[in-house]
Amino acid sequence: MIKKPSYPTKVYLNGEILAAEQAKISVFDRGFIFGDGVYEVMACIRGRFFHKQAHMDRLKRSMSAIGIQADLEELEASIPGLLQATGLNGKDCLLYIQVTRGVAPRQHSYPDGIQPTLMMYAWPKILPDHNPEPVPVVIREDFRWHRCDIKMTSLLGNVMANQFAMEQDCYETLFERGGVITEASHCNVFFVKEGEVYTHPADQNILDGITRQVVMELCEKHQFKIHLRGIAPGDVFDMDEAFLTGTSTQITPINIIDGRELHPYKQGPVTQKLQQAFLRLKGR
Repeated sequence: MIKKPSYPTKVYLNGEILAAEQAKISVFDRGFIFGDGVYEVMACIRGRFFHKQAHMDRLKRSMSAIGIQADLEELEASIPGLLQATGLNGKDCLLYIQVTRGVAPRQHSYPDGIQPTLMMYAWPKILPDHNPEPVPVVIREDFRWHRCDIKMTSLLGNVMANQFAMEQDCYETLFERGGVITEASHCNVFFVKEGEVYTHPADQNILDGITRQVVMELCEKHQFKIHLRGIAPGDVFDMDEAFLTGTSTQITPINIIDGRELHPYKQGPVTQKLQQAFLRLKGR
């Protein structure tokens, strides 16, 4: 029997913690009409948010990039109360935060003085200690806009790409832009060759993931040389290892790309060492 998905029971909306069924947003909210907003997702592990400040800082950068001005102090201060109300205080969970430009008459340009819509909710999620099982991925051309560095709610391109992966019985779609692999639909991607690590630089073509940043710090700590450059699709099978990173993906090895085996083992030695170091950071 397939278990029905459950929704959070409580939602923070514009300064109030409400029962989910009472949390209502106008149909004229620009987040609903245009996807005019930004978001963050962060993991709470044993009652402690993993790199919370880095997530909040990125949310503020995303807001600034699209010109949304909102004071997040009250929202951030309300996180403990939301977790308490949801029955997740001290428990493992994921927290979703969304900020949209707010309610205005429908036109592409927006008037001054719109009150942003601030919303967040949490749901139970126990992340595995690590992800030992490798996953298959596919590659396709990146057809999204050119500001992938903004963590925006307008994710149709990512949704279509991830659905394409699911239809191929794969975990992810890797994007190719300008002749190189940039990122994936909801992850960053790394390759390993002869003990050295390769990943696309954090420019406007990728979202600079918090887990990506942590992994790069771990590479430096463990003296794995990092090359900030994308790998051409034709060169991926010359790599020794590949893995994905993300808040819920953590560090997940890749073993098959476009139906072709990359390597015969579950985890390469570099991937495995980084997973173990990441596990220690989580306090597991």
